[in-house]
Amino acid sequence: MNRTPHPRLSALAGVAALALALSACSTSQASAPQSSDGGPSIGGTLTYLEHQAYATLYPPSAGFYPNGALVNNLTVRLLHQDPETLELEPWVATALPEVNADATEYTFDIRTDITYSDGTPLTAENVVANIDLYGLGDQDRALIVSEAINNYERGEVVDDDTVRFHFSAPAPGFAQAVSTINSGLLGDASLELDSEGFGPGNASEVIGAGPFVVESEQIGTTIRLAAREDYAWAPPSAQNQGRPYVDAVDIVIAPEDSVRIGSLVSGQGHIARQVEPQHEAQVAAAGLEIVAEQTNGVNNGLSFRFDHQLLQDIRVRQALIAGIDRREIVDSIFSDGYPLATSSLSRTALGYAEQVGAYEFDQERARALLDEAGWEVGDDGIRVRDGERLHLVVNEALPQPRSRDVITLVAQQLREVGVELELFQGDQAAQTAAAADIDQIQIYHSMVGRADYDVIKSQYSIENRNTLRNADESGEPIDVELEALLREVASAPGTEQRAAAAAAVQAHLTEHAYALPFFEEPQVYGLQPVVHGFGTESVGRPTFSGVWLEG
Repeated sequence: MNRTPHPRLSALAGVAALALALSACSTSQASAPQSSDGGPSIGGTLTYLEHQAYATLYPPSAGFYPNGALVNNLTVRLLHQDPETLELEPWVATALPEVNADATEYTFDIRTDITYSDGTPLTAENVVANIDLYGLGDQDRALIVSEAINNYERGEVVDDDTVRFHFSAPAPGFAQAVSTINSGLLGDASLELDSEGFGPGNASEVIGAGPFVVESEQIGTTIRLAAREDYAWAPPSAQNQGRPYVDAVDIVIAPEDSVRIGSLVSGQGHIARQVEPQHEAQVAAAGLEIVAEQTNGVNNGLSFRFDHQLLQDIRVRQALIAGIDRREIVDSIFSDGYPLATSSLSRTALGYAEQVGAYEFDQERARALLDEAGWEVGDDGIRVRDGERLHLVVNEALPQPRSRDVITLVAQQLREVGVELELFQGDQAAQTAAAADIDQIQIYHSMVGRADYDVIKSQYSIENRNTLRNADESGEPIDVELEALLREVASAPGTEQRAAAAAAVQAHLTEHAYALPFFEEPQVYGLQPVVHGFGTESVGRPTFSGVWLEG
């Protein structure tokens, strides 16, 4: 099930466009001089080939990987999460927070020597203004509440270097929340922007205190990040405690896989994100390194919107699960870096609980379940009941690897048991709009990464992404038990309680046949041999400050 190759003329056009973009980055191939002591080289420009253009740099909306790559390198956070151990450490805060017994108050001491790239200081008032915005949102400016922050009430400036945050109910995930890119701190001027102000064309207006600043932007084509010379407040565990080793990073948008990978292999780029499985052998054969970082969250898979009339019968949902051969999907489309899922959560995610035998492929069972539910096979092989075809629509998850190929194979498999599955066509804006409407999209393909128990709430709660569309016209949950369990994950003050609630959510999803996970999705990068020190944050977004180029 390899993706159909692009026509030759299309590929040539892509090569030409990328060549123009690379030529515009006049120093993109500049080599860094080797340091005299054999350590990291200083200087040069890193060329980073990105699959998609960013959509917003408003931190709570920046989960999309092209957004996150920028926010991760432009901002600092109160805390830092080690990508290997997932342990938290101070960053802007001087220590881990003091937390009261029921996790409704968090007190941080903060550094007073940090400045934003526009020269303004990072102050206690500024920190509170950031978290107030992220925790409460601003409807008038179309700025959403961060899905990483739950039960937020208000922030308080205690003194010049102390801030305190108050919650209406326990918020045990808050410490991890302020380590994520969704809580990237912004200068006062940027906090005045509206949703459009955080969008494409305005990247230089987003002022952070991170190791890089936006030097220039060509919408949808390139963004240049320049190293901040006075950066001196990296997390304690960072290998590089000072300014970035490279002078600049050119982020070049190259959506066509063949063009992006060809440019990487030919040496026009140093790093490429989203090396698809079918290109891994080509990258490895060229002597390049492949880095696959797990995203530690809700697995790549399908959410069945159970309140739609065609999916209200659990037997239909169970039949869909039994009729899909996940092993064929993984073996024929992906590589060893995409482990078959054993629950809605990844095995590396906090709160993971294996769902033994939950997703067995059994076409005969699928057919029997549909028979029991009253769906009879029609003349063309598609089942019909009361004159209505069993026709379902699924989105194309454009940020996810090979979504179209996955859905195409799933549609072939389901047709064998009498289900017609249609792939919704359209760009990201069309996909996003349609996905909000259960009458347009009945099955939702997605994933979400976050290294905290709250990630499962982010995916399924009516307060967040609500991929199941578990809400009636008044906004109240249809499955009240599921929503209560999700809120328990976010609000139970103890780790054991949160883990138990997360396990209960996974069991509930299985019992009610609400979701079918495919695989544990990594972020896959290809690196030229001259690239050293590349790393990511806890869900696989690139960190450029420690990267250096061998001369």
